[in-house]
Amino acid sequence: MAIRYTLWLDPEDTERHRAMEAQLRHYFLERFADYPHIRLFGADPYDYDAPFNRLHDVLMARAAEYCEREWRYVPTPEQLNRAFFLAVGESNKFLREPDDGDTHR
Repeated sequence: MAIRYTLWLDPEDTERHRAMEAQLRHYFLERFADYPHIRLFGADPYDYDAPFNRLHDVLMARAAEYCEREWRYVPTPEQLNRAFFLAVGESNKFLREPDDGDTHR
C-alpha cells in the first residue's frame, strides 16, 4: 500500500498543511450549518447509529474527497479528525446533555 497522505509525503511544507487544516475547519463549519441542532452523544457515546456519530462518518468521507478534488491534497485521518472536532467546538449547532442526565431543565 502506497503512502498517499500529503503531510507524510512532504512534511516540510508546514505552511500548506496549516492552510489546509484551516480550510478543513471552515469546510466542516459550513457543513454543520446545513443541519439542525444536533445533540451530542448522551448515555452511550459508542452508539454508532446516533445522529452525531453518523454525521461524523459521513462528513469525514466527504471532506477527504473534497480536499483531494478541490485542493489536490490528501489529508491524514488525524488532520480530518482534529479539524472536525475543532469545528464542533466552534459551532453553535451542537447541544450537550447536562452531566446529571436530567433533560427536563
